[in-house]
Amino acid sequence: MSNQILYGGDYNPEQWPREVWDQDYPAFDLAGLTTVTLGVFAWAHLQPAEERYDFSTLDAIVERATAEGRSIVLATPSGAMPPWLARAYPDACRVDFEGRRHVYGQRHNHCPSSPAFQRLSVALASRLAQRYGDNPAIVAWHVGNEYGGACYCSSCAAAFRVWLRERYTTLDRLNEAWNATFWSHTFTDWAQIQPPSMLSEHWRGPNHTAFQSITLDYRRFLSDALLGGFLAEKAAIRAHVPDTPVTTNLMGLYQPVDYHRWAEHLDLATWDNYPPEDASPIRTAARMALAHGAMRGLRGGAPFWVMEQTPSTTASRDVNAVKRPGVLGLWTWQSVAHGADATLFFQLRQSRGACEKYHGAVLDHAGRTDTRVFREVAALGAQLASLGDATLGARTPARVALLLDWDSWWAAEMSDGPNRNVRYLDVLGGYHRALWHLNALVDVVPVTADLTSYDVVVAPLLHLVKGDLAARVRAVVERGGTFLTTFLSGRVDEDDNAFLADAPGPFRDLLGLRVEETDAQQPSVVNPVTLDGVVHEARHVFEVVVPDEGTTVLATYGADFYAGTPAVTRASVGDGEAWYVATMLDDGGVAAVVRRVLARHGLVGPHADDAGVEVVDRVSPDGVLHRFVLHHGAEPITVTSQVAGTDLLTGRVLAVGDPLTLSTTEVLVLS
Repeated sequence: MSNQILYGGDYNPEQWPREVWDQDYPAFDLAGLTTVTLGVFAWAHLQPAEERYDFSTLDAIVERATAEGRSIVLATPSGAMPPWLARAYPDACRVDFEGRRHVYGQRHNHCPSSPAFQRLSVALASRLAQRYGDNPAIVAWHVGNEYGGACYCSSCAAAFRVWLRERYTTLDRLNEAWNATFWSHTFTDWAQIQPPSMLSEHWRGPNHTAFQSITLDYRRFLSDALLGGFLAEKAAIRAHVPDTPVTTNLMGLYQPVDYHRWAEHLDLATWDNYPPEDASPIRTAARMALAHGAMRGLRGGAPFWVMEQTPSTTASRDVNAVKRPGVLGLWTWQSVAHGADATLFFQLRQSRGACEKYHGAVLDHAGRTDTRVFREVAALGAQLASLGDATLGARTPARVALLLDWDSWWAAEMSDGPNRNVRYLDVLGGYHRALWHLNALVDVVPVTADLTSYDVVVAPLLHLVKGDLAARVRAVVERGGTFLTTFLSGRVDEDDNAFLADAPGPFRDLLGLRVEETDAQQPSVVNPVTLDGVVHEARHVFEVVVPDEGTTVLATYGADFYAGTPAVTRASVGDGEAWYVATMLDDGGVAAVVRRVLARHGLVGPHADDAGVEVVDRVSPDGVLHRFVLHHGAEPITVTSQVAGTDLLTGRVLAVGDPLTLSTTEVLVLS
């Protein structure tokens, strides 16, 4: 493996004549690209018929990449099945939410329960591993591509029933979990169970279900079914390749697949960084930081890879803006700051046709090396080469945990009541944004994570509470830590059934309050909330809270029949504190709460009041601290430096108190 951050990306030379290959590698040298990802969508090329394989082109591609000294990420091509497979096995195509069997087309189009698809994809993965597994240039195996989607066919229905029997063992337990006495849904035979779709339990769409518990289990099942396909291919690779990491490219904050259910099966976490469009570059940066944190949190804080990002523009949106000058480097360094040991592009050469022909690439259709994009790619390559292995394997020394939970995400957004305008990521993102602006070091972790190393645990919209989480959170507080949670938390158990207790259920005593009523209003309705003498706007959900004796009321509502009642509270438990925010505060209100929580533990970071200045630490395996300073603002900024060290990118020496002028997109890596 290279002794620097891996740098390169998806390369599909099977799409071009071989003379183009001769143009590409000199350009890759100019750009400092060390790594190529090969074969991601090459199934029809590698297996033109069920009984016929042809590896001649891939042999030449792998041989050339190896001879050129590139590290190789070799993919199995199961992200897009070939036309012959769909024609021979129509049940390999998915049945959609409305019950329609699809025909061949697009990608990510297979049924995860199809025996034919699994048999053929595993057979091809096995042949690839047997043929190329001893090539030392291969640094990772990349299975499939961006797993996702859903199927509601008879094969999935049968597999769902098997999954349910393994989870619940008996129909009595299943009926209890699903509250099946409601609407005469008591099941007396496993065969009676159908996937929840528009033909059965749903109305209006996937988030509108009559039985949330059934739909919640089907989402869990689909995530596990897709995982099963990954594991089958991984096992086929492992039969021939015992040590090389096996992974797949995840999609960050992607609701349909519970990446926490996948985490233990990934040898390393990798993901594709295509942030949603936002008018504010600072909000975009915060959103990317949250996604990077979520990916780093999959494997206990271990470094991750960015498997894809665009060098310039995407092609999948209605309007596809290019990255402004310097943004490519800024976003790449942000990923490194948050834990990336590899940063790769889609794509190295621009596709000639189909839906990605206008997707950005290192080399455009003309193969030019004198474009702005290529120059920025090359400059970044030189920086990464100069950094060398300084940050490889480094970890983030976070003392704040932000809990991310797919079950709560699913359950909260499919709930009938109180307000469908509340979106899980909006709430989670709001609290993360406050932490990010204050430059707190944060781990984004599952609810099953060990919390003993954290001083602060933040759990927005923790709607569904599983296992011993409440007890572990209490332990954090009793030893002096702080717990912060919000409205609609602690409402349901792991089956999505309401706790038969005062809300917020298992957190009720820790938080020192009960929720007596939950009001919901249209987005235009604002209730003023006064906190520390400042009035903030609250929307969507307004819980009427009755505090216990001794619980401190920190903010109150200013309108409606519950005016003057608590909107933010704090309870003292042991040596610590438990905070509750009973409504959806605006960004200023969330920031005020989060700052007070962090200040108690001395965790407000440097440059917390300098807008757009992000500061992130990584500590290398030998104990060396690397501090990243990144400027996301649209204009240059001059501040008084609160950090010190030598910039590994320029050699500049910086002391605390020095004037520090940061141009737009500027990055410092201090050590």
